[in-house]
Amino acid sequence: MKLTINIIFFFFLFLSTLSSANTIKLQKIYFGSCAKQYKPMPIFDAINRDKPDVFIMLGDNVYGDTEDMKALEAKYQRLGQNQGFKTLKQQSEIIAIWDDHDFGENDAGKEYPQKESSRKIMLDFFEEPKDSARYTQKDGIYTSYFYGDEAQKVHVILPDLRWNRDKLHSVSKLEYATKRIPNNMGPYTVSPDKSASMLGDTQWQWLEKELLKPSKIKIIGSSLQLLPEFTGWESWANFPNDRNRLISFIKQHKINGVLLISGDTHWGEISKLEKVDAYPLWEVTSSGLSEKWKDVSPNKHRMGDFTNNVNYGFIEIDWNKPDPIIEFGLKNKLGNLVTKHQLSLSELSFN
Repeated sequence: MKLTINIIFFFFLFLSTLSSANTIKLQKIYFGSCAKQYKPMPIFDAINRDKPDVFIMLGDNVYGDTEDMKALEAKYQRLGQNQGFKTLKQQSEIIAIWDDHDFGENDAGKEYPQKESSRKIMLDFFEEPKDSARYTQKDGIYTSYFYGDEAQKVHVILPDLRWNRDKLHSVSKLEYATKRIPNNMGPYTVSPDKSASMLGDTQWQWLEKELLKPSKIKIIGSSLQLLPEFTGWESWANFPNDRNRLISFIKQHKINGVLLISGDTHWGEISKLEKVDAYPLWEVTSSGLSEKWKDVSPNKHRMGDFTNNVNYGFIEIDWNKPDPIIEFGLKNKLGNLVTKHQLSLSELSFN
């Protein structure tokens, strides 16, 4: 009898393990951000021709900018009616995190009053399982996904940079007009409060536990840029405690295989951060699926040229090599290559 109970226990444990991970081998992970739902977005046609295994929507997936939840819901429905998006949904898995405009208000943080209602609308639209913790977590809609078996495991980590984000601080209107705008920089300053955070304590504990879980490649999908230094726009650099904590944690615990992807900016670029006694960190910023921006901010970590036309990002993995090859970069609305870089998996390693 006891043996039977043990067999049943381990059987259900095995099933629960299967339900928390997807055994599909990821070879094409694509991503993008900033999609104004009322625009045609022919870029989806190019994405669909590439047939990604997974497409990650990194925020500003619609431009809601409202406290009227019926209006927000209608804007999601309009995105859902886009034929290119429909096709993507049919042939690829779509996973998503939000940024400010789909959270509900431009540059909003924890003060946004409708975040509970906005959360439900967003998760319902992306067909989140009804028993998902993302509906009820006190600290936002952060989540993670595993794909592939142990030898080819990809871990996608999506933090929520809105739900708990502390107050932004701005320069004076005079300084913005005379010093920032001429240098293609935004109105915000680095937070004077060293304890200020985008994530909050609970989410930080979750993020660090996720980073320690074993996988071959870890893709951190950030709705805001992480590696570029301060630009005056929203980014991790506005909250240096968060930025330094993440980079230091990766180095301290010798976490291999980290790649960063981000959105928000309305331009696309690749950034590389060199660190002493650590492998370089790479970030691909893809923005936007419908939006572009003429005043691209400076970035001393930029590798190659930026694009200020619509674009989408890609990570493609060749697992058939003894040392798997990773290509990542950006493509334009026709699916033509804009910029790319290639690494061996061993180059993302402390070993």
